[in-house]
Parts: sequence; C-alpha cells; structure tokens
Amino acid sequence: MLVLTRRVGDTIEIGNGDDTTTITVTVVAIKGKQVRLGIQAPSHMTIKRKEMYQEVRNQNQEASQLPATSAFAAKEILRQLKDNEFPQ
Repeated sequence: MLVLTRRVGDTIEIGNGDDTTTITVTVVAIKGKQVRLGIQAPSHMTIKRKEMYQEVRNQNQEASQLPATSAFAAKEILRQLKDNEFPQ
C-alpha cells in the first residue's frame, strides 16, 4: 500500500496519464477526522464507496445460497403472471 501525505488542494493521479484511464483524486477539505475527496475519472469507470461493493457482494452471496426450489418457484410464478394466470 502506498501511503501519501497531502494537503487541501493537493492532487494524486492514478493511471497511465492519458485521459481514458487516469483517475485524479484531489483533497477538497479536511474537517476533524474526516477528509473530503474529489474524484475525477473517465465516464466508463465506476466509482463507489467500498461499503457499497461489500453490500452488493453480500446480497449476491445470500442470493446464491437460496434453495434451488425457490428459484424454480419464482420462475413458475413469473410464467403464470405472464400468461395472466394467478397462482393459488
């Protein structure tokens, strides 16, 4: 892990230096123990907080552990709704 010390207004660039792959991180403000960062990246790159990635990962893991019968039951209900039938 690279650890850097930056002041408000200082910038870090991550990438090859061209506009299609470079991410620019700027320290916008420091207030107490919180640091406010500005992140500039190409539009094809997704930027999310780590806890958001973790939440998606947890939801995917929970969904993958559902019994197969639940998926088949859901598929059958959707088929019936599509055919304008209603499950009992």
